[in-house]
Amino acid sequence: QVQLVESGGGSVQAGGSLRLSCVVSGYSYSNMGWFRLAPGKEREEVATIRDGITSYADSVKGRFTISRDNAKNTLYLQMNSLKPEDTAKYYCAARSRWVGWESRSVYWGQGTQVTVFS
Repeated sequence: QVQLVESGGGSVQAGGSLRLSCVVSGYSYSNMGWFRLAPGKEREEVATIRDGITSYADSVKGRFTISRDNAKNTLYLQMNSLKPEDTAKYYCAARSRWVGWESRSVYWGQGTQVTVFS
């Protein structure tokens, strides 16, 4: 069974930082990413990583950094200079290189809540 478990969420004042972690078990995927979902909004792709290549949403560029530790099968999202609009539930995701993020073959974690207050 493939499992993704996120942690590291919490409540932080605007301008603060948080680091999210996602531990993956059951398989190893080349493509991984962080997505977020806020009430009333569509799911947003925050950051992805594939073979060392990273991609970020325009809204988080310069503030967030995605990385992975293959030895620990862990994906990270370092979030700095947090803003209230970053408030959302953050999900870790993994997929093979042969499908897209919209595919049913994508694996998702349970999510971790991030709340940023002014």
